[in-house]
Amino acid sequence: MSTATLNNDRPTVGEFFLRAPAVGPALALVVAVAVFSLSTDTFLNLDNMSLVVQQSLVIGTLALGQTLIILTAGIDLANAAAMVLATLIMAKLVAGGVDGIFALLLGIAATVVIGVVVGSLVTKVKLPPFIVTLGMLTMLTAAGRLFADGQAVPVADELLSWLGTRRYLFGGIEITYGMTLALLMYLGMWYALTRTAWGKHVYAVGNAPESARLSGIKVNRTVISVYIVAGVIFGIAAWQALGRVPNADPNAYQLGNLDSITAVVLGGTSLFGGRGSVLGTMMGALIVAVLRSGLTQLGVDALYQDVATGALVIAAVAVDRFARRQR
Repeated sequence: MSTATLNNDRPTVGEFFLRAPAVGPALALVVAVAVFSLSTDTFLNLDNMSLVVQQSLVIGTLALGQTLIILTAGIDLANAAAMVLATLIMAKLVAGGVDGIFALLLGIAATVVIGVVVGSLVTKVKLPPFIVTLGMLTMLTAAGRLFADGQAVPVADELLSWLGTRRYLFGGIEITYGMTLALLMYLGMWYALTRTAWGKHVYAVGNAPESARLSGIKVNRTVISVYIVAGVIFGIAAWQALGRVPNADPNAYQLGNLDSITAVVLGGTSLFGGRGSVLGTMMGALIVAVLRSGLTQLGVDALYQDVATGALVIAAVAVDRFARRQR
């Protein structure tokens, strides 16, 4: 076999990152942790690392649902607004005497209904996901503020705040039930996307919906199922939010939709659909949390932190375009 043939069999840089989209974010996360560990004396402290993970939980959970939608070449600008509305529903119901488990289920049901409505408008009416979710963002934000009369609602129910319960591993590493649940969700979704027919259909629809249809995949059903599953995840994100801060605020997470998109893009998922992984998204959410924590400890102003995060997003999209051209 000739040397030329061997060289032709070697994947290019773009092909490598297309085959393993989570590798780049993992390397970026390692580099970020190393840089801030060398730049500060407290970053690598166990308490700080635990806090970084806890701070990434809500956005990371929103980003998990966002990943599913973006894999189908869609986008959801209303995910954080739906989550906030769910927190208000849960808090209001508990304040009215409803049992915590029913309040939790009804809050998740609300985000699922929103997912069904959005998915139906995208598939049946053929409206662009960007426009549908932009309109839904406006409506849900207004609905949340009207529902709560513009006031935050404290939550005293043990179940709704249960995910914030702290435990210690090996006597010193602080973890919460919310961290454990998030890890299980990511692992479960990784399995669903990589080991089931449904997951293969999601990727196929994102790559080429017409080709997927011709191969026998029910495209509309797949897309609606994605929005329903994402709705469940956004409802759990509301539970995560109440575990972090037991207070339902209609003005909370106003940039949660953009932060979740940032985590997805930094995680290597293509905005054009059909390529990406939930493990990459987990890395992306941690990158955002690590970046903000490290820059804060270095005394960098929050506005400059936003500039740095925005630059990273642009760079990640540019890398994605480069990788696709290489393919």
